[in-house]
Amino acid sequence: MRRRNAVMMGNLFMGLGMLLMIAGIAYSIANQLPELKLPGSLYYVELLAIFAGAILWLAGARISGRENVTDRYWWLKHFDKRCCRERRRHP
Repeated sequence: MRRRNAVMMGNLFMGLGMLLMIAGIAYSIANQLPELKLPGSLYYVELLAIFAGAILWLAGARISGRENVTDRYWWLKHFDKRCCRERRRHP
């Protein structure tokens, strides 16, 4: 698979995962409202939707190559021992 297609497919999976997580959270909030009279037997479906969305999100990030933490974060750049260069002062 070419890089451009992999990035597009990864972004698609990340978008679907985000939509699935938002739908699961929205359904779990809507299930708490007694006016809507939603069936209580679908409690596990909302949990499954949230976790399946997270798995899809992570799979999309892995496919598109965005699973690594970037060094753009200030804390990592300045204080993480893996990223800091040793500052040796010459006498």
